[in-house]
Amino acid sequence: MRDAIDTNAARRPRRWGRILLAGPGAILVTLTLLAGMPLWLPRGAAGIDNLAFPLVFAPLIWATLFFHACLDRSLMRAALVAAALFLVHGGLVASRFMGAAPTVEAVR
Repeated sequence: MRDAIDTNAARRPRRWGRILLAGPGAILVTLTLLAGMPLWLPRGAAGIDNLAFPLVFAPLIWATLFFHACLDRSLMRAALVAAALFLVHGGLVASRFMGAAPTVEAVR
């Protein structure tokens, strides 16, 4: 009986980590991916494909991250994949905002 209580107490932090990674973590990484994807997707003929594809794929990205966090045996592997995606796309967005500010020319 004591072993069952100890095992349940040991699983509690891992359960909360999985819940946080599958819930708010998946949403945060998905939003970061949505912000970063137009920077590396090629422009289409109409010039809006790089904006439309992330919006269309948003539910698929979220579902993939959610189910990966829920179903993967290794919580650390799921966290590393999510962190890598977050850091790469967050870095793309940050580099875009940290670039040189556009200069304004005087109107004649």
